[in-house]
Amino acid sequence: MKQELSILIPIYNNDCREQVEALSRQAQAIDGLTYEIIVADDGSDNPPFDLTTLTNEGTQEMDNYRELPTLPHVRLIRREQNVGRAAIRNFLAREASYQWLLFMDGDMAIPSDDFVKRWVEEDTGLLAYGGYIVGQGESSSLRYIYEKQCAPMHQAEERRKRPFMHFHTCNFMIQRELMLAHPFDERFRHYGYEDVLFGKQLRAAGVTIHHIDNPAGFFDYEDNAHFVSKTEEGLRTLNEFRSDLRGYSQMLTFVDGIHIRAIRGLIILWHKLFGAMERKNLCGDSPSLRIFKLYKLGYFLSLRNG
Repeated sequence: MKQELSILIPIYNNDCREQVEALSRQAQAIDGLTYEIIVADDGSDNPPFDLTTLTNEGTQEMDNYRELPTLPHVRLIRREQNVGRAAIRNFLAREASYQWLLFMDGDMAIPSDDFVKRWVEEDTGLLAYGGYIVGQGESSSLRYIYEKQCAPMHQAEERRKRPFMHFHTCNFMIQRELMLAHPFDERFRHYGYEDVLFGKQLRAAGVTIHHIDNPAGFFDYEDNAHFVSKTEEGLRTLNEFRSDLRGYSQMLTFVDGIHIRAIRGLIILWHKLFGAMERKNLCGDSPSLRIFKLYKLGYFLSLRNG
């Protein structure tokens, strides 16, 4: 059993109160565990709370959020400027006090009453990923139908087949010394792929990623327009770092396999002519996963051609 644990949650425009309260409740119940929970707001431009005025009178949201610092061993840190998904996690690792770090994204739910206990008791090696499960959603939600289709790949037995390709930052444990020795690449300031390169670098260093069955919950789906915009941002990140990520991205592997220039040109032309119509479908009430895949391919090839 691990004796010390730092639970680290980077957030950006997320309200993580229920998540932190559940983690705090579970950690308190474990005999012999010394722990802390650190939430770092990475310069949110539309925060659901105000970390800088927690002691002052304010809106109802601020009053509610003041409940979190009263929980034992909880710290809230407000970063004035957004430093990016990689740098904020490196910052949290440096701020942590204890040997074991449990990183969670700020939009994850805690689906079981023994979530923290299982992390503490599990033989994780130096690094382990617990996965996530997909909650119920609406057929009008592009993020939901996408996640639902991918759900079988989130099973631990499937992840173990390609351990470095199925690592994500939403729910993983790592020894602090290992994290400090192999930090996230801080060139990744925008959405997407910082976890993929992290896995690639650890593989090169000879580190093993253990895949265990202790999932967090993904139950809250952003609206379609927001998800499409995030997908586009991720594809721009992939294009920017394609040399670093080659061999670790299905999109790059597929695109690199299109050797006939005319086929690439036709896909780019299709996207130029019909991309706006495809995007309208994806942002509407009846999004199609087939159109989503076609839109991503056209969008990415258009970036590479630009």
